[in-house]
Amino acid sequence: MMDGLAVIGFVFGLVAFIRVEKLIKTLKAQGTLTEDYKEE
Repeated sequence: MMDGLAVIGFVFGLVAFIRVEKLIKTLKAQGTLTEDYKEE
């Protein structure tokens, strides 16, 4: 049971990370974010 929850959590975390990276890339392309933007 816990192994399944761990896998599901990992997959959701990975998907969220990828979506955030794509969003940052899109915002940089639009000029909303500066090119030297660094995550903290």
